Amino acid sequence: MAPKFRVLACSLVLTALVLALARSFTGGGTLGRRGPLHGWYLADGVLFALALLLALLGRGLPERAARLLVLVGGAAVAGTGLLAPPRTSDDVYRYVWDGQVQASGISPYAYTPVDPALAGLRAQAPALFPPHGGTAACTGWDLHQAAQICTHINRPTVHTIYPPLAEVWFLLLHALGGTVRVAQLLGALLACAVTAVLLRTLRVRRAPLAWAGLWAWCPGVAIWSVNDAHIDTLGVLLALLGLTAAASGRRPGVAGALLGAATAVKLIPAVVIPGALARRGGRLRLTAAALATFAVAYLPYVLASGLGVIGFLPGYLQEEGYDQGRRFGLLALLPLPQAQLGLLAAVVLAGVALAVTLRGDPERPWRGALTVVGTALLLATPSYPWYSLLLLALAALEGRWEWLGVPVAGLLDYVYGGALQQPAYLAALGLVLAVSAGRRFAEPGDGFSRAARPVPRSSPVAAAASGTASSASGPGSTRAG
Repeated sequence: MAPKFRVLACSLVLTALVLALARSFTGGGTLGRRGPLHGWYLADGVLFALALLLALLGRGLPERAARLLVLVGGAAVAGTGLLAPPRTSDDVYRYVWDGQVQASGISPYAYTPVDPALAGLRAQAPALFPPHGGTAACTGWDLHQAAQICTHINRPTVHTIYPPLAEVWFLLLHALGGTVRVAQLLGALLACAVTAVLLRTLRVRRAPLAWAGLWAWCPGVAIWSVNDAHIDTLGVLLALLGLTAAASGRRPGVAGALLGAATAVKLIPAVVIPGALARRGGRLRLTAAALATFAVAYLPYVLASGLGVIGFLPGYLQEEGYDQGRRFGLLALLPLPQAQLGLLAAVVLAGVALAVTLRGDPERPWRGALTVVGTALLLATPSYPWYSLLLLALAALEGRWEWLGVPVAGLLDYVYGGALQQPAYLAALGLVLAVSAGRRFAEPGDGFSRAARPVPRSSPVAAAASGTASSASGPGSTRAG
């Protein structure tokens, strides 16, 4: 296919994707009214896959065209998430509330949203606590009633679950206006910032820039990062910056600080740290910086709330069934007692993390990070698809499209219920294993293989060590509200 025709075809498909996403958000579908989402979600996925295929098949798009389409197409895809209030998650309302609570001088970990001590703050937030009673009923997929109080905040009777740097972000959100719309705008900016980091890293590695489209054009980014405004995207950005800093080998302290900050946003990014530790030099400084940053982030909140900073985390683990092993969908297929599945998951994840630390590629720490994150997600089989946002970004850096099955499995579980959990995640695992095995036997001259396997910028040191550093590739992570 001629380059100009390929660019035109990819542009047309991206335009169709933007239009389909716009309809997905404005067509009336919500988590409480899933019907309108079915067909549009399918159309979004097909158009995304077609755009990625056109961009990467054969020799791929010309570099300049790829950069332009990734940037413009990514911005347009992200922009569709701004067309409507959140459709499938109400987590952002807790973000807005936590920011308002902090702005009043109260620790977000001190009280639940319906605590009588916060009655004055609730009265100042009618958008979060709509009046009800009489003709105004507390009904709607994103409305919850507790203690005679109607609110958009989910789990209003429990304390917040979010780590301290997430709370700092919520305070910034409040300073910028403290509305859901502002949170969505910030989510769009974060999504575009991740795209920029991906493009820069791929360019330095002399890898196909179109791989950044795996993140930038993904419908899930528009849904979870922008429309639902999940805080996870901030953790993704910080984790990517930390991994790129680790790849240089010159700033282990900076890399550790960024990775520690990412972990203090959502905890999940902690699993990328083994990838950064593959470089032996600076391991101690990186680890110390990550721990110090994490501790410093927690310190003011610990001083204010003590052990209350743990928040709803223990309750969440119990609610999801991780404490008793009920949530580990794939491990449940093994002939083992359910109570032992949590321990098995921890042992497997620790083994993969250790292997990545000892044998990972120090110049491509995101490769080992992808392996550990993917393994964690396939072990934990979460029903919250936005937990896979970090996986998407890492897969884009490594050109590993097969990992897209994991967020799809999470989406199917989330939207259609737990009956699909095991078959969806089993299919995702099968896809990863099948494509990884096929890639081993792919002919070196195959065009798609060249596009799918980015080559890092060479150096004398890398050339001398090329036979010694490698990492495993295996299965996936965590979830949170």
